[in-house]
Amino acid sequence: MLAAESGPFDGLSVSGVLELLPSLATFPPATSKRSRSKRAERSRGTARILDWLLSFPGDGWQERWVVSGADRSLDWIDVVTAGYGHVEATRRSVTTDGLGCLLLARVVRPSYEFLQCYRTSGLYRHAKQEFGAELFSKLQQAGMARGTIPSHLSTAENSLVKVVFRTGRDLADLTADDLIAYHEWNKETLGRAPMGLHAAWDLLRDIGVLDDKLPLRRTLARGQLPTTQLVDRYAIQCGPIRDVFVRYLDERRPSLDYSSVSGLASQLVGAFWADIEKHHPGISSLHLAPEIAEAWKQRVKVINRPGKDPVPREAWASVLTTVRAFYLDIAEWALEDPSWAAWAVPSPVRRSDTGGFTKVKKKARAKMHQRVRERLPRLPELVDTTEQHHAHQKRLLAAAEATPIGETFALDGRDYRRIDRKGDQLRKRFHYRPTIVLAQDITTGEQLDLTRSEDEAFWAWAVIETLRHTGVRLEELLELTHLALVSYELPDTGEIVPLLQIVPSKSNEERLLLVSPELASVLATVISRLRGDNDGVVPFVARYDSHELVTGPALPHLFQRRVGWRRDVITTNMVYQLLNDSLARASLTDQAGQPLRYTPHDFRRIFATEAVAGGLPVHIAARVLGHASVVTTEAYVAVFQEDLIRSYRAFLDKRRSVRPVEEYREPTDDEWREFQEHFHTRKLELGDCARPYGTPCQHEHSCLRCPMLRVSPRQRGRLVEIIRNLSERIDEARMNGWLGEVQGLQVSLSKAKEKLVGLDRTRSTDGSVHLGMPTITK
Repeated sequence: MLAAESGPFDGLSVSGVLELLPSLATFPPATSKRSRSKRAERSRGTARILDWLLSFPGDGWQERWVVSGADRSLDWIDVVTAGYGHVEATRRSVTTDGLGCLLLARVVRPSYEFLQCYRTSGLYRHAKQEFGAELFSKLQQAGMARGTIPSHLSTAENSLVKVVFRTGRDLADLTADDLIAYHEWNKETLGRAPMGLHAAWDLLRDIGVLDDKLPLRRTLARGQLPTTQLVDRYAIQCGPIRDVFVRYLDERRPSLDYSSVSGLASQLVGAFWADIEKHHPGISSLHLAPEIAEAWKQRVKVINRPGKDPVPREAWASVLTTVRAFYLDIAEWALEDPSWAAWAVPSPVRRSDTGGFTKVKKKARAKMHQRVRERLPRLPELVDTTEQHHAHQKRLLAAAEATPIGETFALDGRDYRRIDRKGDQLRKRFHYRPTIVLAQDITTGEQLDLTRSEDEAFWAWAVIETLRHTGVRLEELLELTHLALVSYELPDTGEIVPLLQIVPSKSNEERLLLVSPELASVLATVISRLRGDNDGVVPFVARYDSHELVTGPALPHLFQRRVGWRRDVITTNMVYQLLNDSLARASLTDQAGQPLRYTPHDFRRIFATEAVAGGLPVHIAARVLGHASVVTTEAYVAVFQEDLIRSYRAFLDKRRSVRPVEEYREPTDDEWREFQEHFHTRKLELGDCARPYGTPCQHEHSCLRCPMLRVSPRQRGRLVEIIRNLSERIDEARMNGWLGEVQGLQVSLSKAKEKLVGLDRTRSTDGSVHLGMPTITK
């Protein structure tokens, strides 16, 4: 143990330490015979330990403490106790009382290893009085204000007591580095984070001890590695070639996001050169012999992992393209910068080698289209199952909350009994909220956490509904904030057009989406839930980007949950878990009878397919999806035929070639007025037509069948009347044998019922929610 880690009383004599003990706030006063006896026992126990420590070499108490081995185990307590008194329990308690005095007086600073095995509630209770009683009281108040349950709060306090014992500081003097050091020791020694430390960090921020704005998990989150470390992960042996890779990645890095740079290093340094050095030790030139290059191109098609069977590498063509681009880039740069000339050598990957990349892309596209064809028809089943499950969990939670503990209640033909924590057989159940509602299924005996089940059911519904109505990427979904909701007010009519602002992600291009009534209902429900759980405002939380390895600013994120004492943005893994749980309940299978799996990106492809199939031009769909190229959108759309794509491309090329230059200028007032009038001409009997500006009606004004029709809630009665009329007309047509008429009317009836279901789903929100959207005017 270093001298710098010694306490302020490290050099005192035995008598000096004993004279220090009465200054402790928890040392018994000499006011009664019993307290004087307790006082003498603690002094006697302290003297025993100090006498024992004097038998070890060292310049002070701390050094003797370490040399004696007392800092590593508790066996020495029995050694010190031996020879004193007649009753074992009495002898040991005297020693442990003396140990507590030494720790509270900060004569020695125990290690975390010692504190991990020495657990006594009395010592921790006394420590809170010695090391800042007023601040510990404020800490408890802050925990109650956060809604932290008592067990979590006690664990957080105990973790802080350990840090105080180890550092020798009062609670008010603790630093972020002190808590991080405890976290690192626990991770290295026990393989997990210390219990209660995350809550302790947040509470110290609340009472002003820590100035850090981010929670502990965000402070500890791994940040972006410099280029040198990205390359050195692969232990390249040849120094000059290692430097070339570092320099090349530094040149490319400014135009790429971090995940792309990391992936580029993985392919270029890991899959390429590290493999070359593994099979050809000592190689020091980028100019590869033909046989070396050919052998590598065969190996790169297979992934070999220690202890596992080789598996084919699906992205082998991408690795070849990356390596070829590396050599070609250096050759081009050498023309302008002679320092690259020494490394400008022929590429080991020929143009013909990358010809298979087109085949791989076509195969991937075909696989993607097949996924859409299998999943699009089954999406309504998944949506209905998710909505019904959430409705059931909501009613089950409400019924349980209205039932006294120990009483039974029934719902949907099943009997339940509400229980409390005392009747909970799962003692280690995580306290999902400050108060959780538990119930037991009387038939099966299963004990249910209804608070958690309802919360997960709600967010599963919100995630699926938002993904299918927007087509956003998963990262964009998790980055949605309350600030993303804006509205555009038409200047002449005052009509409000709600918009959703999608922040830059993959393409680094911001875009606005028109909010449909269905999407507005979902977002309103989310906002209402967040406000109701946080005094009427959407909480501000910071999101950690696992791709860019950076923590963003605290914002009112929409997809956030409260778990335990903290709020956090829903993680990518949680989205997949919620989605998989919903799929398991829906029991969807493909044609082969295998479980049908959805990923968040499947909803994006389905959204694109439905939009284009409904008449939305591909170039408009590309803008909505945030694609830089129409080609990408065409690959998403499973229903597009090759001849239609070719015809559409030819049309665009011809139109662009004959367009006058004037069309690229800013619109005039008349043109802007014409654009605004487009929104007026969308008014229909049942609601609004959502077709884009400048596009004709694709369904010859058969609005009831058109997916672009947005039915107004005020016209629900009219829609019900239309459905009844269609049913009567179908019966009449069947009576008269008009089978062709029956078929057409059945299509219209089916579409009308779909719109009624969608309208009722939108209307299911209780009351209205003020979204707080800023208004944009021209």
